[in-house]
Amino acid sequence: MLSLFDGMSCGREAFIDARIKVHKYYASEIKEDAIKVTQHNHPDTIQLGSVTEINGNSLGNIDILIGGSPCQNLSVAMCKEHRKGLDGDKSSLFYEYYRILKEAKPKYFLLENVGGMDKKDRDVITQLLGVEPININSKLVSAQLRNRLYWTNIPSVTRPKNENVKLNDILIDGWSDREKSRCLLESDSRPLTTPLKMFHRYYSTGFTTLIFRSQEHYVECVKHYNRHFKGMSAKEIDYIKDNVDCRVYNGTRYLYQEELEKLQTIPVGYTSILDRNSAAGLLGDGWTMKVISHILRGIK
Repeated sequence: MLSLFDGMSCGREAFIDARIKVHKYYASEIKEDAIKVTQHNHPDTIQLGSVTEINGNSLGNIDILIGGSPCQNLSVAMCKEHRKGLDGDKSSLFYEYYRILKEAKPKYFLLENVGGMDKKDRDVITQLLGVEPININSKLVSAQLRNRLYWTNIPSVTRPKNENVKLNDILIDGWSDREKSRCLLESDSRPLTTPLKMFHRYYSTGFTTLIFRSQEHYVECVKHYNRHFKGMSAKEIDYIKDNVDCRVYNGTRYLYQEELEKLQTIPVGYTSILDRNSAAGLLGDGWTMKVISHILRGIK
């Protein structure tokens, strides 16, 4: 089998979870940390380097091609100037997936990308691959919101059953006011470090996932923020914060590495050879393993 944009081989873990034996696993990846994690967990992986250098005719029989081509120019999470769709420098790599698909002619294929892309880009991918995508949100099998599209010719693919996993169920300690974390992103590798700034971003935009010492701690933070900083920008808060006792926000935290792994439903400890922030970047780029495993179960 061949995995393009392999990352840290969440796809390999999905095959294991689906109990499908892999005899030879080719991977195309260029990020050093991702390759490091893959080879630590699956040392028999055959690394091929960049997708742009792969000749799909030269690999012999490929039963299945999988991949999640870069979403940076497709995602609504990106600023408008970088949302160039399939014409963008990153997301145009989809065409390398398509080229290799036509060269390798696998029995099965699977492509993943973001659910919020523009319809015109979605239609281009659908037309070229010849199948309609299925929309699956990882919230069905995880405590994470992760809306994704999956194009595949694997038969009889449906959405998985809702396992009703709550964010508080997977926390090592602390409490969250949300049932699900927001979608993990590569930018989670660059977290804020000041508790007040962390809370401001969380409470005013909802763009991050923040954990509190307890429910009471969360209520105290909300009351303090609304009393002193409500309606202010980050710059305005920074200007007056030294005149306000902000110790109430101490003890707020971002998700631990093990919790991030649980949100992507990969084995705990899978990224343990990396520090938390490096692992967060890979996990944000990765797949929710149980979703892929569910799809793969349609292989006969």
